[in-house]
Amino acid sequence: MLEIATHASSTEQCSNSMHTCVYTKWLMETGKVCVPVRILAEVHDSEILLSLEIKTNSIRLPKYAYPTDNGAASSLQIDAYIHTCPDVERIIYSKVEEAVMNDPRMAASLLRLHFHDCFVNGCDASVLLDDSNTFVGEKTAVPNLNSLRGFDVVDAIKCELESVCPETVSCADILATAARDSVVVSGGPGWDVPMGRKDSLSASKTDANNNIPAPNSDLNTLITKFQNVGLDYTDMVALSGAHTIGQARCSSFSSSLQGRSSSSSSDGPVLDLQFLASLKQLCSNSENDNNATLTALDLATPATFDNQYFINLVSGEALLPSDQALVAGNSPTLEIVESYVIDPLAFFEDFKRSMARMGSLSPLTGENGQIRRNCRVAN
Repeated sequence: MLEIATHASSTEQCSNSMHTCVYTKWLMETGKVCVPVRILAEVHDSEILLSLEIKTNSIRLPKYAYPTDNGAASSLQIDAYIHTCPDVERIIYSKVEEAVMNDPRMAASLLRLHFHDCFVNGCDASVLLDDSNTFVGEKTAVPNLNSLRGFDVVDAIKCELESVCPETVSCADILATAARDSVVVSGGPGWDVPMGRKDSLSASKTDANNNIPAPNSDLNTLITKFQNVGLDYTDMVALSGAHTIGQARCSSFSSSLQGRSSSSSSDGPVLDLQFLASLKQLCSNSENDNNATLTALDLATPATFDNQYFINLVSGEALLPSDQALVAGNSPTLEIVESYVIDPLAFFEDFKRSMARMGSLSPLTGENGQIRRNCRVAN
């Protein structure tokens, strides 16, 4: 029997009143057929531990195995393009590496594109669609307007892939892979990206406004929006760790500074006084340009993917209100944050797992969706 760490949300058939439940899923190994496994879930004081019982003697465990929450996600495959577009990952990586070398901020931008895509009706590249005669796209939604970047990089990747293997690789798979590669070129961990997603034919500005967590979200709002897509506390904290790279405009956090003259507030965490003063100075100088001035989310190592973000949180140097919420008062997420401060490898492992879970949210597969020739418009 082999134990693996996973998430309670993957075991909806279990409840705290049950001690053990059993169900069957498919475990996939690169280059091999799927084999059935029995997953045993044991509940101990509200903590769910999963064990895998493999019904074969001839298979090795893949790097990361976890139950998927829907049938479409389970149809995604590692090396999905091994025969139809074998150079796909090399092409995407080279384009991402080039883009980040030219603009280090682009790593965070590509990672954020994938995040904002998956939170709106699944990972279907709807975020890339321009407005059309039949729908208003997601680019002008409040969380995205004058904020999302990297569309030109995706266009460049798609252009090269279309020249090598036309109408084969989806824009949704490009986003998922480019997000992984952005982390890798920034010094972070890598992971296998299952592929086989199709692209949507439409987008929804309304859903983007409603579903994507805002930078000023409080903890309850964050929890609700993550739970709405099937992600839990650990996913929320681990994925927030992406703020270890990238930048934010004063407009994203300046309202939380107004009227705050001390390091603590009635409903927020303690902020370092020097850090607070520097933010006020920065944003007071930004009022003439509509608070568009940028500052690094992580001032210590702004272009390196590491656990410094979490160190900043407990040191009172959290930039966004949504970041501050993770450590405010008796926040249930504080313990997770502190564990990542102590053990950066634990953060990397959880981040990889959570990215895989997020990347598997409601993908279009099979006869659903299409492979766009141009990521900005449906065929």
